[in-house]
Amino acid sequence: MSRNELESNKPIKLDNTQKDLILTNLDSQGKLSCLKAFKVARLIGVKPIEMSDVCKSIDVKITNCELGVFGKLKFHAFEEDIYNNLKRNFTYNKKVECKILWDEARTSTLRKVGSTVKASDIDVVHCQLGCFRERKGHAYKS
Repeated sequence: MSRNELESNKPIKLDNTQKDLILTNLDSQGKLSCLKAFKVARLIGVKPIEMSDVCKSIDVKITNCELGVFGKLKFHAFEEDIYNNLKRNFTYNKKVECKILWDEARTSTLRKVGSTVKASDIDVVHCQLGCFRERKGHAYKS
């Protein structure tokens, strides 16, 4: 069993303070952005991998994945240097873990890495927030 499967789907009980911290970080559509989900995890004292279950427990959706897997963020151009750096982490089918992509962003920016992923044949796997195990329906854009 994977780490995500072991840590996911646990019953989540939140106190009123935890719920309030989540609710005060929602966007105008009542959703929690990917970036804010990491922040809220720290604030309410849960592991980021638990945030998908936490949000489901109070009917809140996580949106705007910084890597372009889901949501409506606008991305920029493909960056060949970033793509070439990421090649070191490909599995045979060009799957790269979310965490590795975030680590790569430390040398550039998360938006540049997300833009490169969005416009490439890289598939994101193992969301750090527990939202997905594998990206589905990713179409390569040349």
